[in-house]
Amino acid sequence: MAKTTTSPVRTGLVHLALITYTLIALFPVFLTVINSFKDRASIFRDPLGLPTPSVFSLVGYETVLKQGDFTLYFQNSFIVTAVSIFFVLLFGAMAAFALSEYRFRGNTLMGLYLALGIMIPIRLGTVAILQGMVAAGLVNTLTALILVYTAQGLPLAVFILTEFMQTVSDDLKNAGRIDGLSEYSIFFRLVLPLIRPAMATVAVFTMIPIWNDLWFPLILAPSDATKTITLGSQVFIGQFVTNWNAVLAALTLAIVPVLVLYLIFSRQLIRGITAGAVK
Repeated sequence: MAKTTTSPVRTGLVHLALITYTLIALFPVFLTVINSFKDRASIFRDPLGLPTPSVFSLVGYETVLKQGDFTLYFQNSFIVTAVSIFFVLLFGAMAAFALSEYRFRGNTLMGLYLALGIMIPIRLGTVAILQGMVAAGLVNTLTALILVYTAQGLPLAVFILTEFMQTVSDDLKNAGRIDGLSEYSIFFRLVLPLIRPAMATVAVFTMIPIWNDLWFPLILAPSDATKTITLGSQVFIGQFVTNWNAVLAALTLAIVPVLVLYLIFSRQLIRGITAGAVK
């Protein structure tokens, strides 16, 4: 069997393209972060310069923390994101296990039906969702956002996890059944530990749209007590549009958690993506 060889020139061009894309993607983040630690004059005088001791200033963060109630916004975003990801992973993994493990009438049709959720944006049902939340008395509650985001993330979770669960050895699961394990024990103790990279991939792909979303918080939970960090940032920026220190500090506070999460789960994320590509 002939081995395929990759041209060094082609490899270099691919790496160059990836490095260029990475620099373009990170440049706005870098610019936002460094300028959030400068005084107002230095932001306009030297926007690309690093914050030296002579221009270093935390006035933007002080303004945000004192007047923007960002602690509450961050807490709301964290609760909504964490709970939504938990339910997406739990229910998505259970549904994926059922679709991949058991053969029943309508199995394929059920998988295709769930896949439609990936192709049809949930925002098309905004009016119906709002009417349902009003009828249930869930407007201006974090529960409304959690329910919507769980429904939004489930189709992709089921689609990804089903493919990975089909690679888990049947012999392993049958051995567990012979040892007397219940189906729940097989799911939680045998299957889930083997698909952790896929779970991390789903968690990251689910977390980013939830954390960055402005649409549903603005419609379902616009009150001061339920604002998320993204909605709070937008309102703050609109209120202090001329105060660039506060604007950049608010954007930095909204960006940092996503970057931290990626750094924590990057290894698992890459493993999950590459495993899916190889498979």
